[in-house]
Amino acid sequence: MELKRVVITGLGALTPIGNTVDEYWKSLINGVSGAAPITYFDASKFKTQFACELKNFNVTDYLDRKEARKLDQFSQYAMVSTAEAMADSGIDVEKINLSRAGVVWGSGIGGLKTFQDEAANFATGDGTPRYNPFFIPKMIVDIVAGHISIRYGFRGPNYVTVSACASSNNALIDAFNLIRLGKADVIMTGGSEAAVNESGVGGFNALRALSTRNDSPETASRPFDKDREGFVLGEGSGAILVEELEHAKARGAKIYAEIKGSGLSADAYHITAPHPDGLGAISVMEQALQEAGLSTKDVDYINVHGTSTPLGDIAETKAIKKVFGDDAYNLNISSTKSMTGHLLGAAGAIEAIACIKAIENNIVPPTINHFTDDPEIDSKLNLTFNKAQKREVNVALTNTFGFGGHNTSVIFQAFND
Repeated sequence: MELKRVVITGLGALTPIGNTVDEYWKSLINGVSGAAPITYFDASKFKTQFACELKNFNVTDYLDRKEARKLDQFSQYAMVSTAEAMADSGIDVEKINLSRAGVVWGSGIGGLKTFQDEAANFATGDGTPRYNPFFIPKMIVDIVAGHISIRYGFRGPNYVTVSACASSNNALIDAFNLIRLGKADVIMTGGSEAAVNESGVGGFNALRALSTRNDSPETASRPFDKDREGFVLGEGSGAILVEELEHAKARGAKIYAEIKGSGLSADAYHITAPHPDGLGAISVMEQALQEAGLSTKDVDYINVHGTSTPLGDIAETKAIKKVFGDDAYNLNISSTKSMTGHLLGAAGAIEAIACIKAIENNIVPPTINHFTDDPEIDSKLNLTFNKAQKREVNVALTNTFGFGGHNTSVIFQAFND
């Protein structure tokens, strides 16, 4: 069968550095850090006392208070970003076949705050089980796709992918495949996460995964820097409306970019550490290039996983050099987690949006907070340190990797009919 072409027609973002796509993109280009002391709870006894929280966000500005109370924060965030993506796309749900419109979402953890609060209430009570009737529907990770489908009447494929920090890239890849195989015309995809709470911070602290640079939160996320010492926890959501090309053209949609290729692999090495030689990362980038029918010379920009961990950043740069060879030195590479922090299961979604906006605007967002070169990272690579760079961006690749050894890559290209 002939595979369909798949394009991007709508974007939505709710991030620590902007509550809309435009705000998010402007902050990326200006090198704004979203890290600050935690305000959601008293973090004074935690090893890490800061995070990339949402700013000036009140859910009741977007959702009815009664409706919002039935949703965990990760679902609330998804409803906000998907509403922006739907409006941005200009799609009219009364004029499309809703049986061929689906939702494939991503989240690594789901309703962590809901679970924490309900467990705490029981533990501090008299032993009588008094649970909120919405406890399970709020907590379960798949529920968010259900909420989105109910809101818009989408009756096509509907589920949530869970692969830790690769979750929303996995969702995007599944949406891409479902449409190009002819199983849907339109899919709302993306990811959301809300883990800035006691359990999230405490759990990642126990893993020694988070930065503890409490004296300077805004410089704590420093991918590729010699003194990096862990990631900064973030939260939020990114939404991407993907559409079959002819369906988009028939309704006169604005097309941001085309999805050209993808890759999926496992490290099969360690539950939290990457393969030291980046074998899984090498595999997904090679798969994505092959599927896209592109060479290493065609890629202009890579938005890396780049979490600011000692092992991960080295492994990923090794993988890029292995795949791209000498062409690696002609690329722009950057980690936007230096600004947003790490949104876990939502990271792939907002980083895909960064790639799409880079193609639209021919600007590469920076890797901020670079102070000292790491001798284990090739200084000849253009890691777009500290300042955005203008260049033609026709093809962009994004990597996301997750605990468990999950690896994903997606390639976007400027649309050319």
